[in-house]
Amino acid sequence: MITFNEYIKRRFGEKLYKLSLDAGLSCPNRDGTLGRGGCIFCSAGGSGDFAASRALPVEEQIEEAKARVKGKFNGEGYIAYFQAYTNTYAPVEKLESIYLPVIRREDIRAISIATRPDCLGEDVMALLERLNQIKPVFVELGLQTIHEKSARYIRRGYATEVYDQAVLRLKEAGIHVVTHVILGLPGESEEEMLETVRHVRDIGSDGIKLQLLHVLEGTDLLKDYEAGKFKTLSFDAYVRLVAACVGEIGDSMVIHRLTGDGPKKILIAPLWSGDKKRVLNAINREIRTSEKKKN
Repeated sequence: MITFNEYIKRRFGEKLYKLSLDAGLSCPNRDGTLGRGGCIFCSAGGSGDFAASRALPVEEQIEEAKARVKGKFNGEGYIAYFQAYTNTYAPVEKLESIYLPVIRREDIRAISIATRPDCLGEDVMALLERLNQIKPVFVELGLQTIHEKSARYIRRGYATEVYDQAVLRLKEAGIHVVTHVILGLPGESEEEMLETVRHVRDIGSDGIKLQLLHVLEGTDLLKDYEAGKFKTLSFDAYVRLVAACVGEIGDSMVIHRLTGDGPKKILIAPLWSGDKKRVLNAINREIRTSEKKKN
C-alpha cells in the first residue's frame, strides 16, 4: 500500500500540507445545465465543507488556511487544493486567472483540482497541461461508482465511459489522476463496490480516495434515509470493506484517503465516522491482519 504521505515525501522530498480552497465556481449539476440539486449526497458546500470561505480572494484564503495549521505544521510547502464544486467549470480565461497566480507562489509546490470528467474540454486540458509544466497538477475526478443504477440514483449526470476517457486523456498529458469512490451507496453489494475499485485500478488512475457514504443535513439523500430506504454501513463493515479494497489496490495506486469525516455540525449518519482517528486505527489494524493472513 502506498499512502499519500509516502508518495508526497518521495516525490517532493518533504512533507506537504493541503490547503482547502474555494475558487468560487459552480457545477453543471447545480446551475441547471444538468440539474439543480447537485448529486444526491452533496451538501450546500459542494463537497467543500472544509474549504476556506469563497467570500475571500484565493490569495487571502491561502494565508488564512496557512495560519490555521501553523500550530500543527512547521513545514514550508503546501498543496493548493481546490475542493468545492467543479473547478474546471468556467471559461478557460477565468480558470487561468485563478490557477496561474497560485501555482507560481513559492510556497505552493503543487495544485490539486477537483472536478467532473465531463468538464474537461480541449481548452481546459490545454490549460492543465500548461500548469503541469510549471508545477505538478493533480486532477481529482468524482466517479463514485461504475454501476449505472447507482450513478442514476445519485444523479451523477454522466456515463462511466466519460470517466474512462478523461483518465486516459489526463494521463496522456502527464497529469496525476485521483479518483473518488464512495463506499456504501444504497443497493450496492460489497462485490459491486470492489468492482468499482478494480475498474479504477485497471483504467490506470494514479490515485484513489475511498469515501464512506455520509448522510448530511440539507441533502436529498437525507430524505431517503429518514424514509428508511437504506442503512449506512456499520463501523465493522466499513473497516473490513476498506481492507478488502486495499487488497485489490496493492501498490498499483497511491491511496490518498481511506475514509472521510463529514462536518460534525451537519452529519446525520453514520455518527461513528466522526471519530476519524478511531476509524483509521481500526482500518490500519485490519489491513495488517489481512496482509499477515496472505503471507
